[in-house]
Amino acid sequence: MSKIRLQVALAKAGISSRRKAVEFIEKGRVRVNEKTVREKGFRVDAKSDKISIDGKTILPEEKKCYCLLNKPAGVLSTARDERLRKTVLDYVKLKNARLYPVGRLDKDTTGLIILTNDGDLTYRLTHPKFGVRRAYLVKVKGGIDTKALSRLKSGVTVDGRLARAEKVFTHKVSPDFSVITLMISEGRKREVRNMLKAVGHDVLGLKRVSYGPLKLGGLKEGKTRMLTKGEVARLKESVGLR
Repeated sequence: MSKIRLQVALAKAGISSRRKAVEFIEKGRVRVNEKTVREKGFRVDAKSDKISIDGKTILPEEKKCYCLLNKPAGVLSTARDERLRKTVLDYVKLKNARLYPVGRLDKDTTGLIILTNDGDLTYRLTHPKFGVRRAYLVKVKGGIDTKALSRLKSGVTVDGRLARAEKVFTHKVSPDFSVITLMISEGRKREVRNMLKAVGHDVLGLKRVSYGPLKLGGLKEGKTRMLTKGEVARLKESVGLR
């Protein structure tokens, strides 16, 4: 086997995304053949070199697992929490598979979140340059008008940067509340909530219903299911992976 970059080896072993693996390397948390390596371009043979992180030897490349969760409100989109609060991994009943969430939903947001140990796919699904669309079903306070919808599509300033909805659909508009579907392709922290606030509407409920070609469908809140081979293939195809 030809040698590969260390961060790629870590990603393929299901440790993290390549981006996160670079952080581990630069912080001196990774050792190769008992020597600390801080060079992110360092090349290794994942089958013969002994690679460890935080003193724990990583296993050979894991079998790839792909899981979908309908995240309930109040659950953290992290692999673990120091304060022992409930995380998305508490809903997965897989043995011998170290899964990680693809991106994050804030604690109060519900809906579709992907859990996998495929670091390459995670990297591409979350990196802005691949432009993967996410769709959210949003309930907002008050009656949203065409002017606000147009502003969402043309772009509003959030934390000094332009945030734009690629598509917006209205489902219900009333004086008390409105329900819309909003599609974005970047997904910065609390982006949807901040976009709606910028056009004068507080978010009452937020649910992610799709991620790229993957749909939440009728999966009940708090339930998980494994992705089908077809769904995995379509996800990979959407970001240029084979």
